[in-house]
Amino acid sequence: MKLLSFIEKSGNKLPDPASLFVVGTITIFILSTLIANLGWSVVDPKGNTIIAFDLSSSEGAWWLLSTMVKNFISFPPLGIVLVGMLGIGLAEKTGFLPALLHFSITHVHQRLLTPATMFLGIISSIALDAGYVVLIPIAAALYIAAGRSPLTGIAVSFAGVSAGFSANLFITALDPLLAGFTQAGAQIIDADYQVAVTGNWWFMIVSTIILTCVGCFVTERFVEPAVKGVADQNLDDNYSELNKAERRALLYSVLSVFLLLIVLFFAITLSNGPLFGEGKRFDRWIEATVPLLFILFFIPGLIYGLLAGTVKNDRDVANMLGEVMARLGPYIVLAFFAAQFIAAFNQSGLGQMLAIAGGQFLRQLMVQDALLLSCFVLMVVMINLVIGSSSAKYAFFAPVFVPMLMQIGISPELTQAAYRVGDSVSNVITPMNPYMIIIIIEVRKYVRGSGLGTVVAMMLPYTIAFLIVWLILLVVWVNTGLPLGPGGGLFYKL
Repeated sequence: MKLLSFIEKSGNKLPDPASLFVVGTITIFILSTLIANLGWSVVDPKGNTIIAFDLSSSEGAWWLLSTMVKNFISFPPLGIVLVGMLGIGLAEKTGFLPALLHFSITHVHQRLLTPATMFLGIISSIALDAGYVVLIPIAAALYIAAGRSPLTGIAVSFAGVSAGFSANLFITALDPLLAGFTQAGAQIIDADYQVAVTGNWWFMIVSTIILTCVGCFVTERFVEPAVKGVADQNLDDNYSELNKAERRALLYSVLSVFLLLIVLFFAITLSNGPLFGEGKRFDRWIEATVPLLFILFFIPGLIYGLLAGTVKNDRDVANMLGEVMARLGPYIVLAFFAAQFIAAFNQSGLGQMLAIAGGQFLRQLMVQDALLLSCFVLMVVMINLVIGSSSAKYAFFAPVFVPMLMQIGISPELTQAAYRVGDSVSNVITPMNPYMIIIIIEVRKYVRGSGLGTVVAMMLPYTIAFLIVWLILLVVWVNTGLPLGPGGGLFYKL
């Protein structure tokens, strides 16, 4: 508990992520001046000499002022996240995604309760916060109804929602977000490099299946025996069923999803279809993933809202979309300062110098890719205990580690996949998880006087098991040579 208390206090003392990027940008200005005046340089694999550009000079100040707006509006993660979130956000606001999650978890056989809860928890990241708000309390109630401890339901659902956050069967809002940061980092070395939103898809599909199985084993073997009899079993915890209008709306919305998928299939496969053929680097449908994601969520969400009564006119839709954008306000602020940080890091030449020097150092160490990726994952796990924001951490990591690992042949998509592993597994034990307070409150409904220690002790087996198994899967995947997803190779050739 002393360690957790120390981590919590240390994390709370850190500035806001946006402030960290301001400090980082100022640091780059100072370092670029120092290194430029010292005359340090590195030689890239093509024999070109890379030197630092003094950002504190008159030319450097003009560069910042003249490109500040361009840095922001051309920041890769910005537009793709905003477009994708408009569709996903509407589907959540109208109630479509929460209703789909609610219906799924309340219509499973008792014998399948644990695997279904774990599976739905993992894929619930497609529904933004619905996993925390809808799935976890319903899971506790369903486990009571099945004569089992509600703490087991909380543990299983929390493990799926949070420790399995990066895995999914579908493309979620996280994919374009991370792909944008990865692309910005990769372009420090290769200005034309493009990262597909689908670059980790196959790996995450397999991860979803494997983590569901591992989560079930951990629950049955370790967690449920430990919490059995701890909670008050006589508590009456009810959950409300969907009404007739909501069930009807859900049916037609799901049917619209299938219809859209059929249309998408023909648009990709027919020779005169708009998505048929190859693009510049990826197939057309891969390049259009984010707009397709918007359509696949916007239309079913709108249909659900109209039929369920949560949407009555176009003003309701506009207001909901406005609320979605308002929720993204902190991200837009973060993106502005992160864009300046990455642009300054690139313009100064420090990114290239660090990537080349770091790559040469790693090459001399002769460290195998598996060990290197494992160390990277463990580092992300430790940092995640102090900085909870996935986007803030990766905005710092991507400009450094993506180009550095490219120097030794590791693709940006593989670095991104490794980051996703480390960023997920410790979410259930870090005090910096913004949803931890929700879990503590939920546990206190059944165990009086419980707190962070109760939750961490309950969830630690999931973190350990997920970390070990997910790392093994990553290493095995690299050895197979299979792509991580459409457009997501394992290796990069200079």
